[in-house]
Amino acid sequence: MGKLYDQLAEDVRLEEGLNACMNCGMCTAICPAAEFYEYDPRRIADMVQKKDDAIIEDLLKSETIWYCGQCMSCKTRCPRGNAPGFIIQALRKLSIKMGYFTCSEKGRQQFALKRTIGENILKHGYCVSPKLVTPWMHPEQGPMWEWYYSNVEGVMARLGGNYQQDGAGTMRKIRQEDLDELKSIFDTTGGTEMYEAIERFSEQKAKEMGVDFENGDYFNLVYHTNSQNED
Repeated sequence: MGKLYDQLAEDVRLEEGLNACMNCGMCTAICPAAEFYEYDPRRIADMVQKKDDAIIEDLLKSETIWYCGQCMSCKTRCPRGNAPGFIIQALRKLSIKMGYFTCSEKGRQQFALKRTIGENILKHGYCVSPKLVTPWMHPEQGPMWEWYYSNVEGVMARLGGNYQQDGAGTMRKIRQEDLDELKSIFDTTGGTEMYEAIERFSEQKAKEMGVDFENGDYFNLVYHTNSQNED
C-alpha cells in the first residue's frame, strides 16, 4: 500500500465507491462517457484496487479521470452497489491537491472552470448568469445571444423574472449575508483550499510553459485549447 493510495483511501467516497468490486464490467456497459471516450470505469476500479502508487500517479496525471460526466449511471447498475463515479471524484480531488491536474489538457481546464463557474458561485450565487456569458467569450451562442445579452433586463421582466433585484423571483439578487454564508461553507468543507490549490499549481504550470499568468494568457490558453486527443 503506497503513499498516494493512503491519501486516496482517506476520502470517504473511495470507500463508498469501491466496495468489493468484482470487475464484472456492468459500469462500463452503462457508462455514456465510455461510448465516446477512451474511458473505462471498470478498468479504473481495477487499477485503484491494485493500490500501486505508480499506477495511481499515472491516473492522477491523465486525461482519463476528467472524462466522467458524473451521471452516476454506474451506481444504478452495479450488482455490488459500487459507484465508480465516486472513485473519480476522489481521484480528481487528490489530483488537484497534488498538482497533478496540470499534467493533462482536461486537467488544466479546471483552472478555467474555477475562474468562471467556481467564482461565479461565490461572487453572485449562481453558476451561470446571463450577463456573465459574454458574447465575445461564447461565440458558440450565436448572433441572437448578443441581442439577448444587451436586452436581458427587459426579456427577464417579460418572462416574470426578478433579474438582479431584491426580493424573491427567478435570477434575483443574492443577499450579501447569504454569499458570506456560502463562503463559510466553502472554507469549512475544503472548497476554498481546493480553489487555492488550483490557482497555485496553475500559476506554476504557466511559468513552466512560458505563458503569462497575470494578464490572462494562461486562462485563455486552457479555456480555448481542445486538441481532441484522448488517452
